[in-house]
Amino acid sequence: MSASPRLYWRRWLGGAALLLLGVVAISLWRVPSFASVRAAHVPSEAWLLDRHGIPLSAVRLDHQVRRLPWVRLDAVSSALVTAVVAAEDQRFGQHPGVDPLAVGAALRDGLSGRGWRGASTLTMQLATQLQGRAAKGRAPLRAKVRQAWLALGLGLRWSREEVLEAYLNTVTWRGESVGLAAATEVWLGKAPAQLREDEAVLLAALLRSPNAAPAAIAARACRLSHAVAARCTTLTVLAEQSLRTPHYGAIEPGLAPHLAVRLLRHPGERLVSTLDARTQRVAVDVLRGQLLSLANRRARDAAMIVADRRTGEVLAYVGSAGPDSGAPAFDAARGRRPAGSTLKPFLYAEALSQRLLTPASLLDDRPLLVQTSAGMYTPQNYDRQFRGLVSLRTALASSLNVPAVRTLQLLGPARLHGRLRELGYASLADDPEVYGLSLALGSAEVTLEEQVAAYRVLGNAGRGGPLLYRLTAGSDPRTTDTAKLDPRAAWLVGSILSDRTARAATFGFEGPLATKQWTAVKTGTSTDLRDNWCLGWSTTHVVGVWLGNAEGDAMRDVSGVSGAAPAWAAMIDALGSASTRATAGPPPPSDIVARAVRFERDGEPPRMEWFIKGTESTKISVASPDLERPVITLPLDGEVFALDPEIPASRQQVQLASTAMPGGPALEWRVDGKRLAAVGEQTVRWPLAAGVHEIALVRPIDGEVLHAVHVTVRGLATTLRASGPDAPR
Repeated sequence: MSASPRLYWRRWLGGAALLLLGVVAISLWRVPSFASVRAAHVPSEAWLLDRHGIPLSAVRLDHQVRRLPWVRLDAVSSALVTAVVAAEDQRFGQHPGVDPLAVGAALRDGLSGRGWRGASTLTMQLATQLQGRAAKGRAPLRAKVRQAWLALGLGLRWSREEVLEAYLNTVTWRGESVGLAAATEVWLGKAPAQLREDEAVLLAALLRSPNAAPAAIAARACRLSHAVAARCTTLTVLAEQSLRTPHYGAIEPGLAPHLAVRLLRHPGERLVSTLDARTQRVAVDVLRGQLLSLANRRARDAAMIVADRRTGEVLAYVGSAGPDSGAPAFDAARGRRPAGSTLKPFLYAEALSQRLLTPASLLDDRPLLVQTSAGMYTPQNYDRQFRGLVSLRTALASSLNVPAVRTLQLLGPARLHGRLRELGYASLADDPEVYGLSLALGSAEVTLEEQVAAYRVLGNAGRGGPLLYRLTAGSDPRTTDTAKLDPRAAWLVGSILSDRTARAATFGFEGPLATKQWTAVKTGTSTDLRDNWCLGWSTTHVVGVWLGNAEGDAMRDVSGVSGAAPAWAAMIDALGSASTRATAGPPPPSDIVARAVRFERDGEPPRMEWFIKGTESTKISVASPDLERPVITLPLDGEVFALDPEIPASRQQVQLASTAMPGGPALEWRVDGKRLAAVGEQTVRWPLAAGVHEIALVRPIDGEVLHAVHVTVRGLATTLRASGPDAPR
């Protein structure tokens, strides 16, 4: 028996209803959640945070769009919300995502010949944004149906506040600005919560035609607000001022732009670094202040790194701080520059570790002729003076050059080069023979980052590793440290570099190196005053400063002491309060012993000295009588001169100089065996004569030649002097 027609239709309608409900349920299930849409919002920028979560710098990594962090609806100006709803969807909140009245009106006008007009609601526009690339290429009708269907799903599943918040954060406002945060920052230079009513109306007017001319946008804003003529004029002026040029400078590079560029890799990333915002700000201010004080000396750039001595975590990283820099984007903390005298501590540490020398060992600071690939040269001290025999402590603390070269001759460039590479000086990539003896005086190029890491080893009992920039919760960064130097040698070098008396011969007792707390410090200056260095450590921190010019041109009368050192000292002082400043350095290792020493030679008074156990001595004697013999310092052995035929012969002379002390034994100058003058006479000059000549320092009582040099005088037009690199402190 067949069912009645009424029952049949009831079953059919019931099945259709169930099918429709199923389709709706499936569609709603496929509608993305508000939380997932918000989570998928990836800013075009990435942010470097300090160790406490404070933003330091932003770097743009996505150059297709400009998108800033998601903005909550309660952080948006109410004037903008009102203006957007009025401009795009006046019945927003009265329909389920698709406005049937707007659709009907659009169909009526289109079919009656009045022209087709849009009927998209805010929810439908949001649906288009969420469909994104998937909607491209579809037939218009099909795309519109899918848009409407997704809009219905959004209207049923999301709240009106969620729809509006998502719309404001995903819509394109103008140019590459996607989302409200980017629109307000880039075009108005302010946050969404700070918008005035006229600014809100202007932004709402952008939505219909984002890239229209400012005058057209202003005209639409005027119609939206039903403004009087005076207000329309205001809107026109605002549009011309704001919409012509984007305010890309609104997103500041921040406090640590160079490290941000180096570390940030992914759009939207918020990397927590080891930096401390307060320490970073102080470092920037200190460098800027020092550069301002040197403005008339052609010093434009500076860099600084501050690290925790114990952990190696970097607390401040300033790649460039020069307000007048010609290359502010250049990261000078990673730029390779000649090291000057800053490698000497590692030279002496290696000699001490190998037990070749002790802090009391006497080194010869008298003229030395060195053969290099560029020819012969004689190292000079910064003050152009020679001091005879000096202890290793004095030689290092006062940064004397000739003793350093002699020590490297004793040690060998290969051994020092290998040690420097172990300390992390990756810049020293050439073979040791390429650097030769000039390695002692810092002709090799290194980076500030390498320097700070290596000096941390000196201050950290010989242990160290790469500097740390990322803060990782729950990890102990000290586990990365490995043995790099003999801890006894490292401690002895620290003792020397903290000794004000030992460095007084060159630096004096006061000045920027004489800090209020215990510190060990070394300065360096490259040839022609192109680079200044100051590196050192306290009981808690390691600080390194480079000062110079990114382009490499020379400064004027700026050494490590006058250029980099004041900034270093100011930073050291800022790092510790009066209650935390240590007046004594770290205690010596157990196998370091102290002895009272006496020097046979005049010049260094008796003192207490430290030794590696087994190398101690109480009486320091001159190893060879030859070291007491005076030597000729000018001219150099092998020098070549040329006579100029256009200059009177009487005016073509060279000065003679020696290490003979006034009041000492009677000595005299002889040229080719003929007496020229007695040592001690006011100024001894020898008139040039063509040929090869012997200039000798002679003891007249017995005619013994104490020292002699040979020079050549040629009849050429220009005076030539063999020379080579000179690396002052």
